[in-house]
Amino acid sequence: MREVGGGPRVLLRRLRELMAEPLEPQERLDRIVREIASNMVAEVCSLYVLRADSVLELYATEGLNPTAVHRAQLQIGQGLVGTIAASARSLNLTDAQKHPAFAYLPETGEEIYNSFLGVPVLRAGRTLGVLTVQNRTKRNYREDELEALETTAMVIAEMIATGDLARLSRPGLDLDLSRPVAFTGLAFNEGIGLGHVVLHEPRIVVTNLFNEDSEEEVRRLESALGSLRLSIDDMLSRREVASEGEHRAVLEAYRMFAHDQGWVRRIEEAVRNGLTAEAAVEKVQSDMRARMMHMTDPYMRERMSDFDDLANRLLRQLMGRGPEALAEQLPKDAIIVARSMGAAELLDYPRERLRGLVLEDGAITSHIVIVARAVGIPVAGQVTGAVSMAENGDAIIVDGDAGRVHLRPQSDVEAAYAEKVRFRAKRQELYRELRGRPSVTRDGVHVDLMMNAGLAVDLPQLAESGAAGIGLYRTELQFMVAATFPRAEQQEELYRHVLDVARDKPVTFRTIDIGGDKVLPYFKSAKPEENPALGWRAIRLTLDRPALLRTQIRALLKAAGGRELKVMFPMVTEIGEIRQARELIDREVRYLSRFAHHLPTSLKLGAMLEVPALMWQLDELMKAVDFVSVGSNDLFQFVMATDRGNTLLSDRFDPLSVPFLRVLKGIADAGRKSETPVTLCGELAGRPISAMALVGLGYRSISMSPAAIGPVKAMLAELPAEELAAMLTDLLARPDGGTNVRGLLEEFAGKHDIPL
Repeated sequence: MREVGGGPRVLLRRLRELMAEPLEPQERLDRIVREIASNMVAEVCSLYVLRADSVLELYATEGLNPTAVHRAQLQIGQGLVGTIAASARSLNLTDAQKHPAFAYLPETGEEIYNSFLGVPVLRAGRTLGVLTVQNRTKRNYREDELEALETTAMVIAEMIATGDLARLSRPGLDLDLSRPVAFTGLAFNEGIGLGHVVLHEPRIVVTNLFNEDSEEEVRRLESALGSLRLSIDDMLSRREVASEGEHRAVLEAYRMFAHDQGWVRRIEEAVRNGLTAEAAVEKVQSDMRARMMHMTDPYMRERMSDFDDLANRLLRQLMGRGPEALAEQLPKDAIIVARSMGAAELLDYPRERLRGLVLEDGAITSHIVIVARAVGIPVAGQVTGAVSMAENGDAIIVDGDAGRVHLRPQSDVEAAYAEKVRFRAKRQELYRELRGRPSVTRDGVHVDLMMNAGLAVDLPQLAESGAAGIGLYRTELQFMVAATFPRAEQQEELYRHVLDVARDKPVTFRTIDIGGDKVLPYFKSAKPEENPALGWRAIRLTLDRPALLRTQIRALLKAAGGRELKVMFPMVTEIGEIRQARELIDREVRYLSRFAHHLPTSLKLGAMLEVPALMWQLDELMKAVDFVSVGSNDLFQFVMATDRGNTLLSDRFDPLSVPFLRVLKGIADAGRKSETPVTLCGELAGRPISAMALVGLGYRSISMSPAAIGPVKAMLAELPAEELAAMLTDLLARPDGGTNVRGLLEEFAGKHDIPL
């Protein structure tokens, strides 16, 4: 066997020279495969590029029949080349023709070759093509030859990604990188957004691939790794994350990966083979992602995401780039694509440029979705693979109504969605015309349509939507988007601003509802909880930490001086909790009175009914409070024993089912009997069909997202409420609990021309 002709470093130096020359794409590819063949003493070197129709087309060859270029084709999974593309794994074979996947292409003339080495051309773990070498002699290619071929494949991947090879495509045969892709996820917030991709944690585009001094690059890498490790250690040492919990566990995992010697060694090897530190990080991470993305084990896939995040952090350390640079370059029609995001991170982007949000993870009730709903952008969640398939600047459509995402859509799809957007705009105009009209049913029943809020950006929508007031102001959102606990003065300023904007419209402030799935990274929790939704959260937490609640109550009392103040407590389980909270408020009132502070003219206290235990304390509850708000999201998950964040169960049980509607009717009846006002807040209130059911059950006040008020008001205008109430009363009294209530409601709406 002949020795290789110069080794990986010589090959990389020649490739660097080739990339710098002003060559046409085909000539550059031809020269690249020639250099590889010469360097590796291979009789054949071939490049296959993946097209949008899932066909691997021969784009360049040294040693095979040159007339086969752009004619020889293989399907993914077909032959050795197709097998490499399908698995994203290399093949190193001494006798290729004995491999079960071997396929003979007569136009190439490759039947005389035995040994075979092929590697996938990868970018962000995504296969864009296959690069191969072959020899007549039966031999096993060495590790350094495999490394050299993988590194060359990375260079070719960048050529494909930058569009250099697009001109070589025949008409109608685009490369895979430009292939339209449609994803089906879950609808997290309604609306349709057309725009261009902005990757939330974008892959750094490495343009400087080849190093001039390996030792200097290794020093740069070690320095960046040191800074990365220090930053993680610093985060872990801070008081606010010193306790155990999910936040700390993530950082501990990051620290473990940052010290992973196998990962670091592979990067160093790539540097010593001639790559820059940045290119080495990208190469190793792309290889790792290609291997791990085929795994079905959720734990391993989660680790892949951790390594991706860590690699991005390391690249930013090496290239000295901060996240603020992205916001400056944001397009006017940005659609953010992310694996996951914190609630505060979305607010870093200029609102006027946002058109939508695509998440690979998350749930409809997660904090980022609540914030996205507040700023009024469509959201599709659980969109697996969106981050890997998307590139910054790609055209994209987010259908928040159906949970679908169209990446690089075809023109007819784009035209259809553009028409949908125009139709929605006309419908919104109709809703704006209803804004000043009373929310009254066809037979004269008045229903207060309130809006949910929690951030300053929500407040202009109070007037724009025509809401009767704010039925739920989530005070915890101010805590969730802050880096530390908001000071009393900051809270007071926000609450006063809310009341000023509302003017004479009522506002119901919910005291801080943290714990469970609402984790504040700076808040020290007692210990990890196996079932956080059923654990130390909401009023349970604030009664145990009275200083937190007292600070908030004092801020609310001072902000509402001279006005009515409505405060409600979340996740009440026993009447005794209300008495404790009332005593705490009375203490704050006495304190402020002693110092002659301007107090509210009226103070009304309420409870969120979310815990089923209160169903057996309804009479006592109605006497203990001035009003009740039904938290339908939590109440439904507790009644049905269904984790509302579990996507496997998200569509399993229907809130418009007989058992849950009986629960809701019991609450409405108890409120009417005791003359205690009852409002319902949650997802049910914001959909016309479920809002229709609520009115039929006896609810006369419901609170929803601002965007839902127009559609619900349009529904009410055509609704014969008394007729629906009679139908539902009869329906819920029947012994058959399996009745299809949703179907009957749709039938009722169709009969009466009620818009849903």
